[in-house]
Amino acid sequence: MLTVDAVLIFPMLVWTITGSFTYFEGFRESASNLKAAYTVGDLISRETVDITETYLDSMHELSERMINNGTQLNMRVSGIRFDEADDRHYVEWSSACGYDAIWTNANVENMRDNLPPMPDQDFLVVVETTNRYEPTFNAVLGMRWVSEDHTFTNFVFTRLRFAPKIDGPNSLNFCA
Repeated sequence: MLTVDAVLIFPMLVWTITGSFTYFEGFRESASNLKAAYTVGDLISRETVDITETYLDSMHELSERMINNGTQLNMRVSGIRFDEADDRHYVEWSSACGYDAIWTNANVENMRDNLPPMPDQDFLVVVETTNRYEPTFNAVLGMRWVSEDHTFTNFVFTRLRFAPKIDGPNSLNFCA
């Protein structure tokens, strides 16, 4: 009788433990991705001199090390200025690694709903990251925990702290 109970309960126990691990691992990965994006935005916001592709490459590498999940990290960093007279945002510079395009004055209005209200001529650094999530236990007893194409997407904006504006490169592939 005890053997029958063990045979019936053991698969449910394994399923529950691996499912809980996968569920909370997903939250940990999501938090790591968000913390990395906030870190990059915060580091850039403290700069007082113009940033270079090398600097952005080091920010990309720092983010990859913070996340450390073995998947490709895509990152786009942009400097955005708001003009109250025109009631629109302007892209001062934009650089990307892994994205198909950078932000330009022609397409910046696509992100308007994601940006905060800004005073006239205010400057923001926008950091966008995407990273695929590949769970450790993707299939447990034939059940899929997470879809194959789950991607963490972060959109973080930070106001500069010590300078009114910084310049950066316009680059579609700053990472090495």
